[in-house]
Order: sequence, then structure tokens, then C-alpha cells
Amino acid sequence: MDQDHPTWFVYIIQSMVTGRLYTGITTSTSRRLNEHNTSKHGAKATKAGRPWKIVHTESFPTKGDALCREAAIKRLRRSDKILLAGI
Repeated sequence: MDQDHPTWFVYIIQSMVTGRLYTGITTSTSRRLNEHNTSKHGAKATKAGRPWKIVHTESFPTKGDALCREAAIKRLRRSDKILLAGI
């Protein structure tokens, strides 16, 4: 990965306890999943429902592109997110 121009990822994670879905962006899906599951750096919305698993990722060349896609996914109905993730 080029450190000056990192690849950005949009991800959907699913709670293994409640089945809830959460969508976010990151430059490292493994690091971000670990943060959601174990640290104070995870989103407040994911503290409940641990552990989480990644169910979908998409890659983008810029943060702006990833943010646009994240917003589009967040506007989807849950049923459409489930179809997108193949779960």
C-alpha cells in the first residue's frame, strides 16, 4: 500500500450477538475490526453487540470516494444491506 495514497475501504460489520449491522470506512479493515471488538477506539455504536465480524468490504482510491459510498450504503434498507453483503 502506498502510504501517501492509501487504499480506503468501506466495510459492513455484523454483531455476532445481536445481528445488527454497522457501516464505516477505514484504511485497514483488520485494525478497524480489532478496534470495534476490543478498544476504546471503536465506534460508540459498536460497544454493545461485541464481537463483530466483517461481512462486506469495497475498496476505493480516495477517502472522498469511500465516504460517498458509505453514505449510500447507510441510506439502504437493512434488507438491501443484507443482500449486498450476501448474508
